[in-house]
Amino acid sequence: MAEILEFKPNPFNGAVIDRSALPTDADEFDARLAASMERWTADGFLTVWLDIPKTLSALIPKAIDRGFDFHHTGEDYILLTCLLVDGSHIPPFATHYIGIGGVVLTPERELLVVREKYGVGGRPPTLKLPGGALQAGEHLGQAVEREVLEETGVKAVFESIACFRQWHGYRYGKSDIYFVGKLRPLSKEISMQADEIQECLWMPVDEFIASENIANFNKQIVRAALESDGIVQSFIEGFGGPESREYFMPRHLIDGIGVVPFPSDLAPAP
Repeated sequence: MAEILEFKPNPFNGAVIDRSALPTDADEFDARLAASMERWTADGFLTVWLDIPKTLSALIPKAIDRGFDFHHTGEDYILLTCLLVDGSHIPPFATHYIGIGGVVLTPERELLVVREKYGVGGRPPTLKLPGGALQAGEHLGQAVEREVLEETGVKAVFESIACFRQWHGYRYGKSDIYFVGKLRPLSKEISMQADEIQECLWMPVDEFIASENIANFNKQIVRAALESDGIVQSFIEGFGGPESREYFMPRHLIDGIGVVPFPSDLAPAP
């Protein structure tokens, strides 16, 4: 009988095959996979997780023939899963995209707005908030400061989250969460990102809200930033480090005991 594949059990009684020890020959892989699945079934495992690097993509058809399904892909790998026991649970991959827009407001109530080069759904582009998608491992405040700077050239300081919107069926069967941050500008000089943005300007926020040419969604999220204190970046000790976690709480709950201020060296730049 063929040697079983190297693996480790996960906390949910699944067998996680060692990617670094996969055989390079497809026929050898197929024989060892068959032997492994027979052993793991006898040993009471419920699921199998198989991470195949792009360099070994010839193994994928063999896994499919053994009952594996696609779970998700990355730039250099594909992850496949298989149920050894019907009814066992395999959690889905990421369900949401995450984006953030910035309400950048001066003490004189001037709002920083952009007009993108391309409209959505066949509609012409209208004035909106600067913003975009989060990068992997990026905190919300860091993301919106970066997006504002990239699109407009304006350096601004993140202060709070005003609101957020969830949208199901956004793209490729996934949902989208769009956060709205409130920021304080450190300068007003604009240096527009010309490859994506066709117009960038400061305009009176009351004019923005009153305009018939501004989408109601954009008006209301700006109102949320104007008319509430929002929730601020903080940290709760004992649940992992602030490098990987951030909490957003009402400002009055940050008492230094239960909820503490977010570490200044990890917070968005002052």
